[in-house]
Amino acid sequence: MTRVRVGVAGYGVIGQRLADGVARQEDMELVGIVDVEPTLSLRALAERGMPYKLYCAVPEKSNSLEEAGIPVTGTANDLFSKVDVMLDATNAGVGRKNKELYVRHGIKGIFQGGEKNDIADTFFHGYANYEKGVGKNFLKLTSCNTTGLIRAVDCLDRAIGIERVAITIIRRVADPGDTHRGLVDVSLVEPVPNHQAVDLMTIMPHIDATGLLVHVPTTHGHIISVVATPKKTISKDSIISLFKQHPRIRVVKIADGFNSNAAMFRYARDLGHMRGDMYEIAVFEETVAFSGNNILFAINIPQESVVIPESMDAVRACMQMQKTRDEAVAMTNRYLGLKARS
Repeated sequence: MTRVRVGVAGYGVIGQRLADGVARQEDMELVGIVDVEPTLSLRALAERGMPYKLYCAVPEKSNSLEEAGIPVTGTANDLFSKVDVMLDATNAGVGRKNKELYVRHGIKGIFQGGEKNDIADTFFHGYANYEKGVGKNFLKLTSCNTTGLIRAVDCLDRAIGIERVAITIIRRVADPGDTHRGLVDVSLVEPVPNHQAVDLMTIMPHIDATGLLVHVPTTHGHIISVVATPKKTISKDSIISLFKQHPRIRVVKIADGFNSNAAMFRYARDLGHMRGDMYEIAVFEETVAFSGNNILFAINIPQESVVIPESMDAVRACMQMQKTRDEAVAMTNRYLGLKARS
């Protein structure tokens, strides 16, 4: 089997998880990663035996990496000459500069949610608009919140149709270790509509969406409250059943101890997941309810890892590994160990 050759630019919060995700795809080959400084993530990678080859983005920085005990295989340009597609997880704005290099090397690029939408041919989500990304040179993923939100809304929309959604996001203020943020004892409110609602409408233009976002001083996971207006009548049990049938959604019970973002993170660690990662969003079963005809529910978004499955979908789409959504997500789910839970 000929495997698609993939590189990852930026070995940070998302990049290290992208590398792990690609490494688990049996029909893809992780050729290497690109970074520039001896970060804690790279130091840990070296101590683990350097399972991924490192290419330095700035050649003159190679010595500082080697002096830190982090072996360097070559330059970023060396990696670009060996891959079919780059997963770009660099800081916002850097990806736009990298795109010029990808064009020059004749390779494809997939960008994370921090970049502006106009960097790509298609604003992409594996479940909601896979076919629009097939064969395109440049795709951009949705943000972590938007990725999980669209999963849940798309799940219901395909079954019963959704006319509109109103969302409230309780957003973690920073990733673990981001000590520079400094938001303490504050709930910071942004104007309506939040970008996640706007992005949902970009991906799913047939749904009217609006939303409110509140930053809170936590680091593990976002909580999103969703109010969805269905086109068809559906029971609570049927809604829960739909969510349970989705491989990238977990249905959890508050009564079982899943009562917070921290509980979800702890559970992932107890499962033995690397870094406490969880690829699935979680629907809190006791929050599924109705207000008139509107469906209410709340979901947990594991912000550091939730975009990884859709990023694998993006590789499949742009490289035309699978032409249809159902085939593609099934392959990604299989290699990531994602499956429906009854």
